[in-house]
Amino acid sequence: MTTERTSVENYLIDMDGVLMHEAQPVPGADAFLQKVAAAGLGYLVLTNNSIFTARDLQVRLRDAGLHIPADRIWTSALATAQFLHSQRPGGTAHAVGEAGLTTALHDIGYVLTDRSPEYVVLGETRTYSFEAITRAIRLVRDGSRFIATNPDPTGPSAEGLLPATGAVAALITRATGVTPYFVGKPNPLMMRSALNTLEAHSETTIMIGDRMDTDVIAGMEAGMETVLVLSGITSEVEIDRFPYRPSLVLPSIADLPVGVRPRHVSLSAA
Repeated sequence: MTTERTSVENYLIDMDGVLMHEAQPVPGADAFLQKVAAAGLGYLVLTNNSIFTARDLQVRLRDAGLHIPADRIWTSALATAQFLHSQRPGGTAHAVGEAGLTTALHDIGYVLTDRSPEYVVLGETRTYSFEAITRAIRLVRDGSRFIATNPDPTGPSAEGLLPATGAVAALITRATGVTPYFVGKPNPLMMRSALNTLEAHSETTIMIGDRMDTDVIAGMEAGMETVLVLSGITSEVEIDRFPYRPSLVLPSIADLPVGVRPRHVSLSAA
């Protein structure tokens, strides 16, 4: 007979839409993180963005008023590197991306090359070029395994939406007939890699996100209770369009009592 784990020990927290909204901190987000730390609980901030290193994001978040250590930030680039290390330690890859991706690959001992690499790894970048995409297509056609950090088709910017990793991956797939393996959300692999980094168990970890199609489904499939906040991309009327539901829906992360399991939260009190 097993005993249900009822305590909350850790949080996995999506960054955009939960802690940040259009380059501004969500009101109450910093206070929530401070309460988590004061309670002695663990947390990781998750993002599918593979452009920046964790240290880069630490500084950007600090400038916005959120003080989060670099070792509390988990990106799709880090998850991708961890996955590749588990598959082929010390391998070779051709990376299409920026410092967040190339640094993560160097840190696991990978050699970056365009000479018959074992993998072509596609990440997000603001400098996609015809030459870079053509090189990736040729390498994949020649037999390199195709990996992408995340499936997001678009990303935000101050000027509006930008094509992101998923859109460029679709272009390479159309040219090669090869579909990449996406590591980032909604692949629960990213959640499990984050749990491993925290040395946490899914039964005592809560996933907080703003998207049903990435955060909630990935957390659910990784065995966690999930909290959907309405401070980001998903509106309340959209929830019923999905065949699954979060454990709890709240206006903001500021409305979530620290250390309380979602099913025990009183909505009237929130």
